[in-house]
Amino acid sequence: MSGETTITIIGNLTAAPELRYTTTGTAVAGFSIASSSRTYNKQLEQWEDGEALFLRCSAWRDLGEHVAASLTRGTRVIASGRLRMRTYDTTEGERRTVYEMTVDEIGPSLRFATTEVKKTTRSTANGNGAGAGESDPWRASTPAPAGAGTARGSGGWAGDEPPF
Repeated sequence: MSGETTITIIGNLTAAPELRYTTTGTAVAGFSIASSSRTYNKQLEQWEDGEALFLRCSAWRDLGEHVAASLTRGTRVIASGRLRMRTYDTTEGERRTVYEMTVDEIGPSLRFATTEVKKTTRSTANGNGAGAGESDPWRASTPAPAGAGTARGSGGWAGDEPPF
């Protein structure tokens, strides 16, 4: 949405994501990401960690279920989403403000790890109108002719090959 504060954070999960469901059955995964700077101190000839930032995050619906099934405590992640500020009153009557991120995209960092990606099937229609059970438009069942994807045809790529 327009006017929202979007951020990207790189850090480690402080605990395994906790998957819960709302009263209407919507899945939401809650987790925290710890991020800190790391600098080299030339005088001491060693690396030093800066102050850690702990950011509470939530991922909704299918993304929340995928996060809970895929990520564990300590996993280094790259997450992007919308930063929200929430103010509440404690039981002692103190007013507190917290910052939280509603995650739109998240994945493991491949800087120090490897992973295997498995595509899930969608249960609802996506933004292109292709719903569950419909074929992926980039995966043609018949091989493309030689030179396909190199010349632009009328309104699309020859042989429906990806343009990359």
